[in-house]
Amino acid sequence: MWSLIQRHQIRAHVKQELGQRTKPAHEPSAKSPSDLEDARHPSVSPSGKSRSNGAAAGNQDSDEEQPSSSAKEQQQQQHILVKSEPGDPLNPQNWPLISRCKNIAILSILIFVQGWAGASESMANSVASSKFHVSRTAQNLDTAMYLFGIGTGAPFTGPLSETVGRNPVYLGATFCYLFFVFGSAMATTFGGRITCRYFVGLFSSATLGINGSSVRDQFRDVKRAFVFPIIAWVNVIGPLAAPVASGWLVSNPSLGWHWPDWMTLIISGAAFFVALLFLPETYLPLLLDWKAKELRRATGDVRFTSEHAMAANFFSRLKHNVKLGITFYRTEIIVTVLGLYLLLLYTLLFTSLSGFDFIFKDTYQLSTGLTGSCFASIAVGSTVFTLSAPVLYNWARSDTEHVHGAHVEPEFRLWPAIVTAPMLPVCLFWLGWTNYPRISIWCGLGACFVFGVVLTAFYVSSYEYIIDSYGEHSAIALASVTAVRYLAAGGMVMATRPMYSAIGVHWSLTIMGCVAAILSPAPLLLWHYGPKLRKRSKYAKDP
Repeated sequence: MWSLIQRHQIRAHVKQELGQRTKPAHEPSAKSPSDLEDARHPSVSPSGKSRSNGAAAGNQDSDEEQPSSSAKEQQQQQHILVKSEPGDPLNPQNWPLISRCKNIAILSILIFVQGWAGASESMANSVASSKFHVSRTAQNLDTAMYLFGIGTGAPFTGPLSETVGRNPVYLGATFCYLFFVFGSAMATTFGGRITCRYFVGLFSSATLGINGSSVRDQFRDVKRAFVFPIIAWVNVIGPLAAPVASGWLVSNPSLGWHWPDWMTLIISGAAFFVALLFLPETYLPLLLDWKAKELRRATGDVRFTSEHAMAANFFSRLKHNVKLGITFYRTEIIVTVLGLYLLLLYTLLFTSLSGFDFIFKDTYQLSTGLTGSCFASIAVGSTVFTLSAPVLYNWARSDTEHVHGAHVEPEFRLWPAIVTAPMLPVCLFWLGWTNYPRISIWCGLGACFVFGVVLTAFYVSSYEYIIDSYGEHSAIALASVTAVRYLAAGGMVMATRPMYSAIGVHWSLTIMGCVAAILSPAPLLLWHYGPKLRKRSKYAKDP
């Protein structure tokens, strides 16, 4: 809906620009053919390159060699590209700050509710398994299929958003997602339910897969230091808040075990209507394509076009991106290392949906509602780190000496991960080896609090580091990381109950703590060797 308003604003802007160009001077004088040509093409220079809105042709060097008559005729046959230059109001990075904050708030709501959907079923595991006459391990497919859906959808969302725009992908996928949430709530068979859960995840992959690209669309390097902790927080807080609410919904005998689905549908429906009414398009190449269409309509000159219109179609983009995504994960050490660390963190996050039954419910004899409430400790840790966003922003401003639009070195983004990475194995060993009934539950909840801090800090560092390192290729790199971590987390969710049952809480967490200890030096090593790795890469930005 808001995209229609954007189209109208672009049309009005083009008409205003054309009107200013054709407005007669104070003293009448005969117009040369070149003046008339310039009036018809207000957004481009005589060379066919884009100028910023209202920029004068006089900015061209006066001693520039004039093309020959044949060159001019050839030039008339070429496309006139509409591009963006610094200060262009069409560029989302130049929109008013209040407008961009509103966009991030709406996007955050979508991320929250679709992350919520992934964990909303976890507290109903025992009841649902008895209703469908399957084991509790099989019932974990509720969560696993959702994760598999995100993992298989992530490679498609980037190319699709770069073809039709971010807004249609968010809205179209969320609309379909609502139907499968409804189907999950109404399912009467186990097969029907897990099928719906797969498609809930598949359509959630649009929002959860490209939200980092939307942040990059609207914010320059320094301001991302403030925005990304917020985006990371809503990505994490959804799966953590859902078990807290769902535990009490399932425990209420007057509501029943389907109520987590209905709650998901209610809040997701509200989020969809807010996004439908107020979420704008932020993909600049598409906005420039809209401007080119309006220029063709206003001037009658069919040569106006954009790089987006001349780019490859969706299937060519998809083939290129999927192939390149596999190459990234296989050959780019930066992507591989950060991807493995995020894989471990998301495995820990989603296996805790079942693991907390062993860690807290069985050990301390908690009810379903209280077991779900234990997830609040991770959420509080995540929130505490997010409150450091102003500090990170001011640090980035100081690092760039308060220069507007300055570039931030990618290694600067690694500091939150460098500081918190050693805390991950500590909190896992802490949680595993204090898990005894004689030791206060608050001790274990303290370890979960530390895990929440590490989870959000590493999410922020890794995403910003990849975006700053790979520039225009960052969407492909992030898509490959997203796909692998969700697919692996889905597989580990199915192994959680057998693992905890076979070797117990202590050794399960010890094994994962050892893996975390091996990976903990990774951020520091990237900080030291990152510039060399980026210099050797043919996809990374020149350091």
